[in-house]
Amino acid sequence: MDHSILSTLDLVIIGVYLVAMVSIGLYFVRRIKGSEDYYVAGRSFGPLILMATVCATIIGGSGLMGRAGKAYSFGTMAITTALPYLIGMFIFSGISGRISRMGTRHDITSMPELFEKRFGKTAKIILACMVAFTMMGTVASQVTATATIIKMLGGNVGISYEAGAMIACIVFMLYTATSGLFGVVFTDVFQFYMLLLFVYILIPTSAVHYVGGWSNFTANLSPELTKPYINGSIVGDIVTYLVFTLAGAEMWQRAFAAKSDKSAKRGMFLGTTVYGFTILLVYLMGIIGHQILGDNVLETFGSTDAVVPALAVKVLPVGLTGLALAGLLSVIMSTADSYLLVSVQTCVHDIGKTINPKMPEKRELLYSRLFAVILPLAALVIALYIKNAYDILMFAWSFYAAACGIPAFVALYWKKATKAGVISGMLAGFIVTILWKQLGTPWGLGATVPGAICCLIATVGVSLATYKSHPSVYLEA
Repeated sequence: MDHSILSTLDLVIIGVYLVAMVSIGLYFVRRIKGSEDYYVAGRSFGPLILMATVCATIIGGSGLMGRAGKAYSFGTMAITTALPYLIGMFIFSGISGRISRMGTRHDITSMPELFEKRFGKTAKIILACMVAFTMMGTVASQVTATATIIKMLGGNVGISYEAGAMIACIVFMLYTATSGLFGVVFTDVFQFYMLLLFVYILIPTSAVHYVGGWSNFTANLSPELTKPYINGSIVGDIVTYLVFTLAGAEMWQRAFAAKSDKSAKRGMFLGTTVYGFTILLVYLMGIIGHQILGDNVLETFGSTDAVVPALAVKVLPVGLTGLALAGLLSVIMSTADSYLLVSVQTCVHDIGKTINPKMPEKRELLYSRLFAVILPLAALVIALYIKNAYDILMFAWSFYAAACGIPAFVALYWKKATKAGVISGMLAGFIVTILWKQLGTPWGLGATVPGAICCLIATVGVSLATYKSHPSVYLEA
């Protein structure tokens, strides 16, 4: 089958899937009575719902397509950078119950709200601005991945990368703007099963069969793709993933939305465990894609992000190709909508309502829906500027992980953390990370490493120097 041409049946299947996602979002509009319903779904989710949405959110376009592209080009680098995120998510699963209890006890729906109650409005606004920018960068990485797929789907009718990016934005906008977290989570549940069946099971199985079985695959495997891969940049990515999970605003939102602390922990652990099994499958798709597609994926499609969709089109028959590509779109959209909703909440609830505390509930909900339309356009601009999903993701995550990971953890657990200490830590982590990048990442070491170290030193040092004279409020969980 020509990897640039899809059948009418495949295109119809993908179109039906996109319409279904919007329809699910519209169905849950009636569940939205106020901002708490919009942002944390009335704290109503049990462990199985959380498992599906957590796993679907973790495995985004950058995590699947971007990392498979890295496996295609660099082999085990795809695993090296994934394991720290897995470890970090297991750690976060352990603390998610405390986050859930604290949210219910103190009526908190976001990380910046916790910072306000502990460290004041200045700390809240600084964190909120970092969250908003980072979430937008992550949404942009999903737009990039979706645009890459849509460009391939439209190869026979001339749909460009830019048009594909715009289509992605429109779909994200519609169901996130209308129904908030209800729409996001229940589309995630549907997308979770699409992902498992038609991406992680169907594509690798069909690809191994295509090359003549497992023995033929291993016999023809390039040794370069199985060698351990590590350098200073990879160390930076490892630290970024590990620290980022402590302050992942989208996972904090899921913990706040759990109906109990036990539901939060069980759902997080289950979702993370499923994600762990997918890491090797992503690596497999990348390296077997190298065998089947050859060395010209970058030249043909403009990005190695195209490895998995190109592999699906190459090895699957008509009909199953459409289901697999719909599954790929599902994993991307399930991450994009989650980060978009966090961005909306941060801009409207955490920043807007701090500036205007008397904002009526109905106006907040209206602004939230408006921002769910405006913010994807900002993500679109980023996606058009940087057309590689993994590069966009790591740019957004590097400074956020360095500046916010340690402060988020101490906000939960450390009684001696102070306003001055946390603000100093966030600013130190942010400034050092940006300067390190401007200096060209000396010794090839990723910027998150020195940024996180400086954040830790500043947070602890300044807090110890000021906690007796200016103690912060400590919130019991």
